[in-house]
Amino acid sequence: MPDPAAARTYGWREVLLVGGAIVALVLGISLITTVLPDSARWFVFQSPLAIVVIAGGTILVLASLLRRPRVR
Repeated sequence: MPDPAAARTYGWREVLLVGGAIVALVLGISLITTVLPDSARWFVFQSPLAIVVIAGGTILVLASLLRRPRVR
């Protein structure tokens, strides 16, 4: 019986692609926030928006991991 964990092995190419996509996303968001009006920029940087986004992303990642079937 083949090892299911071996089928999900990721190489350097995949890691670099995901890392590059994350860097591009962060730079894009940074660029967008520089062109926002002062009131919107204040909301982004002074409110708990970043905490809510990080917590929501973490919850989504954990929920997706919990939905996967267990490999035995």
